[in-house]
Amino acid sequence: MLGHPEAPGRLRTVLTSLEDAGGRWELEREAALSPEDDTLGVVRWLHDGALVERLRTASQAAPGYVDSTDNPVSSGSFRAAVAAAGIAVQTALDLVNGRLTRAFLAIRPPGHHAERDRAKGFCFFNNIALVAEVIARAWGVPVLIADYDVHHGNGTQHMFYDRGDVGYLSVHRYPFFPGTGAGDETGEGPGLGMTLNVPLAVGARDAVYASAFEAALEELANRIRPAVILLSAGFDGHQSDPVGGMGLTEEGYRRMTRAVVQASETWSEGRLISVLEGGYHPGATATSVRAHLEELAGLEDGVS
Repeated sequence: MLGHPEAPGRLRTVLTSLEDAGGRWELEREAALSPEDDTLGVVRWLHDGALVERLRTASQAAPGYVDSTDNPVSSGSFRAAVAAAGIAVQTALDLVNGRLTRAFLAIRPPGHHAERDRAKGFCFFNNIALVAEVIARAWGVPVLIADYDVHHGNGTQHMFYDRGDVGYLSVHRYPFFPGTGAGDETGEGPGLGMTLNVPLAVGARDAVYASAFEAALEELANRIRPAVILLSAGFDGHQSDPVGGMGLTEEGYRRMTRAVVQASETWSEGRLISVLEGGYHPGATATSVRAHLEELAGLEDGVS
């Protein structure tokens, strides 16, 4: 929707920045996606079919909204959401089948606010939850999802809150949208202790944000010993972001990425999939993503 922060331009800026880096990464502009029906079949493992149809109908009638005014819809929203979910599912399958060990998915719309039966916070389908679900079903091993987006990933937490096979860690601004993510939200039933939230006050800078993330990641990884680590990589905590109100810089994102890479090498034989979430200042998001990828790839000039 015109003027909305979750717009195609933010992703185009990221991709242009990566292309301008001159072949430092292997970029795939188009993934070998499964047919739409196959993708939606996996989406329905986690999401209610009624949500799928509401989004399809809203896109056909666009412009408008689905579920609430924080989810504006254009004529291409359904297609974009299915494509993002399809890339997530295909990447999970590629990891399971040994075709890759580490990847970053530059996709939109984001996903970590999407709940089982409701779109929320610009998110329609929960991309990172789909990655986790495919891996958990295929391998039956513990999976850890870490999330450093400035907003708490309520949808991801709720998907796995009562499960013992997928852990969820979030470091985020609190209180803030979407209102969840208090420190006493730790899971229930078989999932008790599998959720770890670290709420931070507005304005937190690199030292506080990254230190909190590093400590929490070490704690939860030691607890669940994940065979795969996933990262909800939101860059809206950047000091230039118009939404987040935090003080992170590219160095902070390097530091947190480095911690995730080290954890994956310790626990999961380097298996790590990172998925783009928020980030609404196109320039700051692009430079932060480049710093993130330098650490994922272990490039010499990305080590500080």
